[in-house]
Amino acid sequence: MLTGIGIFIVLKEIPYFFGYEVPINGGTTWKNIANSIQNISAGPTLIGVIGLAILILWDRVLSKKGKIFQLIQGPLVAVVVGIIFYMLTKSNANFALTEEQLVSVPVPKNIDSFFGQFTFPNFEVITKAEVWVIAFTIALVASLETLLCVEATDKLDPNKNVTPTNRELLAQGVGNVLSGMIGGLPITQVIVRSSANIQSNGRSKASAILHGFFLLFAVMLIPALLNQIPLSVLAAVLFLVGYKLAKPSLFIKMFQLGWKQWLPFLTTIVGIIAIDLLKGLALGLAVGIVATLIKSYQNSHFLHKEDVSNGKPKIKMTLAEEVTFFNKGAILKELDSLEENTNLELDVTKTRFLDNDIIEIMEDFQWKAKERNINIKLVSQRGTVENPESFIEFFQAKA
Repeated sequence: MLTGIGIFIVLKEIPYFFGYEVPINGGTTWKNIANSIQNISAGPTLIGVIGLAILILWDRVLSKKGKIFQLIQGPLVAVVVGIIFYMLTKSNANFALTEEQLVSVPVPKNIDSFFGQFTFPNFEVITKAEVWVIAFTIALVASLETLLCVEATDKLDPNKNVTPTNRELLAQGVGNVLSGMIGGLPITQVIVRSSANIQSNGRSKASAILHGFFLLFAVMLIPALLNQIPLSVLAAVLFLVGYKLAKPSLFIKMFQLGWKQWLPFLTTIVGIIAIDLLKGLALGLAVGIVATLIKSYQNSHFLHKEDVSNGKPKIKMTLAEEVTFFNKGAILKELDSLEENTNLELDVTKTRFLDNDIIEIMEDFQWKAKERNINIKLVSQRGTVENPESFIEFFQAKA
């Protein structure tokens, strides 16, 4: 999921990096990328490249040279350089940035106009079914996205803190109620801001709280300055965030782990990019379940042929810790393939769960074994039993 989000972030920011004015209706990601490459703007692209160079230099070199470079973050420097670039190139026809290529936040004239942007809900529509359907859908999707981001954030955290998910959802619910009361959009936890706090060495709840207050104060006190930030510089910042979430080394590692790992991995990424986050995760989960079932089918038992005892070949079959009905076909095939006059040692010492379907095929095999002169030795934690009378009774007693 993290890798898919990282790639998705990069793809979404490419048009802004090249100074392309993304349509109000959004358009498709691939169409916007194609249009941005065909209509590259010199100014935004130049400052975007400069900002990206600053970020890489800060991250790879300067941050390791002294504490001052750790205190002053690279993204802040890149944003300041972007503002200076905009101010210096206003009168240059080749490199000047348009308003659409800059951050755009409302600029209130006074405190009254700032609070005038808030809108109280219209409770007259609360009885309409459409409102409740939309509210439930938003709540479900937002909660799922938050829980997924919580898990991803915990994995990114170098201190390996574990987020209390119940409290996180409670806080999100309270926040959404308050946001709705002033006409705001629904809120969820997001990877970008969480990763920003982690990269800034934030270790407590104060990092998230201060982050929110900084955003509030910035919108209230310096909106005109914020509107001078080139979007291409912010795109460069998000490029680096996306790269850290989707490093090439991770792809190499997943391929080295085998198809059971990289197939669900790639399916999830492609689904997130091509469709959306939740559907991409659902596709990856479905492929992961199939891969798990195949692995379970293959690893239900281990067969080992030992030396000949009393003129009969000795076969040892060791069952896995959990054997379900998915493994029925494989075990039945192994039992039917045993030669006549064979000593079969069935080891269930480590087996904690044995599906009733498996017990039944063993019960049926018991009669076949007598006809084919196959001697069965059942080994369990309770001891060894030669040719048990009933497998069903034995395993019921074991349970």
